[in-house]
Amino acid sequence: MTAPITETAYAKINLALHVRRRRADGYHELETVFAFVDAGDTLTATPARKDTLTLTGEFAPALAGEEGNLVLDGLAALPHGAGWHVALAKHLPVAAGLGGGSADVGAVFRMVGAAHGLPDDWHARAAKLGADVPACVLSQPMIGIGTGTELTPAPTDLAGCPVLLVNPRVGLSTGPVFAAWDQVDRGPMPKGTARAITLAGRNDLEMPAIAICPQVAQVLAALRATAPWCARMSGSGATCFALYDSAKARDAAAAHIAATQPGWWQLAGALR
Repeated sequence: MTAPITETAYAKINLALHVRRRRADGYHELETVFAFVDAGDTLTATPARKDTLTLTGEFAPALAGEEGNLVLDGLAALPHGAGWHVALAKHLPVAAGLGGGSADVGAVFRMVGAAHGLPDDWHARAAKLGADVPACVLSQPMIGIGTGTELTPAPTDLAGCPVLLVNPRVGLSTGPVFAAWDQVDRGPMPKGTARAITLAGRNDLEMPAIAICPQVAQVLAALRATAPWCARMSGSGATCFALYDSAKARDAAAAHIAATQPGWWQLAGALR
């Protein structure tokens, strides 16, 4: 790399997330549709003597080194020549169901790919850093099964769909939410277009998340009151999303929620 490289770590949402069973290794068998919003954190890499990281942005203090270290772990996982300095502007909330550090690592993989190309086993290297990382490297609609690392392309009929993300500014760790799942298999994820899967699908982690973080139910109620065609929690929460048929409807919803819940974080965008 001779010139700076800038990449967006796109916010990840789960249009549907069906938890089928807990595996003997402690992980869970999942069926999900990954989608990505056209905004997120920003990473800029410049040449350096060794790999280093600086953090800025609203949510940088919340990282406390953990997710920031994932960026350095991503660099360490790939051949990238001399050292890189990565400046990470953290715009997305942490422990929020949006991919978090996985999205940042995905951006690192894409930057390394642009500068040097990715090794043939990049998928396995990404999966070692987190179950969401392979999907976040691609940052395109994907169907994930297994732990979420077995990927196939998803229908792209929702590209450009207006989306509103809302988080009550409460962090929600993934582990306790999965642990609170009642282990009831409610059936497979439906097939069809991305819109059809979203409408007929569900997020099996919503109820356990609400039991831990009641604010999730408040966010969902507020979003559903704005008449989206779907409102659902993403991942293990606490961020929820709403999908609209027009940007005008999304923007009106964003304005209403900003006025009634000024303390909540939100991001208005479109699906990639």
